[in-house]
Amino acid sequence: MTQAPGPPEGHLRPISGAVLAISASLGLVSGWLLRPIMVRITGTAPFVTWVQSLTLFFVAAFLAYVAWNTWQTIQVQRRRLDGNRAVNRLVLARASAIVGALAAGLYAGYGITWLGDPSELAGQRLLRCAVAAVSGLLVMAASLGLERACRVPSDPPGP
Repeated sequence: MTQAPGPPEGHLRPISGAVLAISASLGLVSGWLLRPIMVRITGTAPFVTWVQSLTLFFVAAFLAYVAWNTWQTIQVQRRRLDGNRAVNRLVLARASAIVGALAAGLYAGYGITWLGDPSELAGQRLLRCAVAAVSGLLVMAASLGLERACRVPSDPPGP
């Protein structure tokens, strides 16, 4: 008699640096192309507000809190999360890491277009882009922390 196959054994690897690098590169090129395209279409360059930067910063803070909470639950207290919660947190972490890298690249690329520009608002736009890009990197970092916190610890070897 043949034995019925059990559940598949697999491992989910952490998000790769290549995926994040590609995401950031796509954002960088898109941000770099955004200004000339928008100037050609509308006649003005897009304006980066503090609200955009602060929103990314608060998303990063939220993700960092969820990562800390998840780490405490799984790694320190050795409790298990409900399966749906664990998967939801892992999906949130992976998606947010990609979006954070994309946003960081987008704002950095847009900010690069203002380097050396003699207009009076260039410095202000460059500063806001830099803050938004750093906030995007914080989103990515907090997301990677959440992804790592979702790892289930291996059982210690028996005596």
